[in-house]
Amino acid sequence: MGIFLAIDTAAPRLQLALRFDTDGVETLVEDMATGQAERLFPALAELLGRGGITYQDLTRIAVTTGPGSFTGLRIGLSAARGLGLALGIPVIGVPSLLALSLVAQCDAIAVLLDARRDEAYFQTFSGPGIPIGAPALLAMDEARRRVPRGADVFTSPFVDIAALARFAVSLDPQSYPPEAAYIRDADAKPQERFRVARVPETAP
Repeated sequence: MGIFLAIDTAAPRLQLALRFDTDGVETLVEDMATGQAERLFPALAELLGRGGITYQDLTRIAVTTGPGSFTGLRIGLSAARGLGLALGIPVIGVPSLLALSLVAQCDAIAVLLDARRDEAYFQTFSGPGIPIGAPALLAMDEARRRVPRGADVFTSPFVDIAALARFAVSLDPQSYPPEAAYIRDADAKPQERFRVARVPETAP
């Protein structure tokens, strides 16, 4: 099975994990709201060195795909895809809401993340990693109403990176592509004020 790398930068935290053939997991977790791009590869080098392995020992990579910070998601996805391409190994994208469900202790699970603007990213699960329907962006009150009675409710955006590394090792890369799952569209809009007007063509 080889050595499996998991990366999560969707929240204000850098999280890396290595899962070994023995099912042992080595992790590196650092809280940071910014600077993940500069820190990711030095941190990964530290983690690899701690395990006495090299990049060439990696056989698979998993990365969270969001929802989460637009910048954070791009950092994690770019790193995972770049490594996968350079090493010629599969890269698996795991939706963040699904990843957050992995530490639940019961069959009824709801993940409810604050999306700001009095909205929430919401999804329910019938067990850890077993989604019911697709994730949705809802008004906060509506999301709270949809929580199943007796369900474990997760509101923290921080994934358990060790649980993710263990879960993703058996996933099919074709079914879990490393593509961002923003759910909400980007806030960035074209800046019409600064767009250079085209000069109309005149007939000869």
